[in-house]
Amino acid sequence: MSTPTELLAANLHQVFGNRDAAARRAAIDVTYTDDVAFTDPEGTETGRDALERKAAGLIDSAPADFVFEEDGIAYTSSDSAALAWTFGPSGAPVARGIDVITIRDGRISALHTLLHE
Repeated sequence: MSTPTELLAANLHQVFGNRDAAARRAAIDVTYTDDVAFTDPEGTETGRDALERKAAGLIDSAPADFVFEEDGIAYTSSDSAALAWTFGPSGAPVARGIDVITIRDGRISALHTLLHE
């Protein structure tokens, strides 16, 4: 079972920030529930395959020097957690957001991404 802090890190780095498709999929399978709901400004997608398509579409289309980095401390409880992040060249982000997760049985069952305007 993973801690909320470990789940936040896996979500950001091993899934959304991972350019290796096989490693990304392996991380998805252990990090999220089968029925994970991912909500961002584009809408809600359900399931690991849909989440994988979103993550791949984002990182695979980004320039090679773009990375996700934590933007502050994590906030956690036993069944939810939140982490702010940046995306872009290290130290020069072009996007900022926050991920809020819901945890069920040691995995992420819901991921809500909010973007800074």
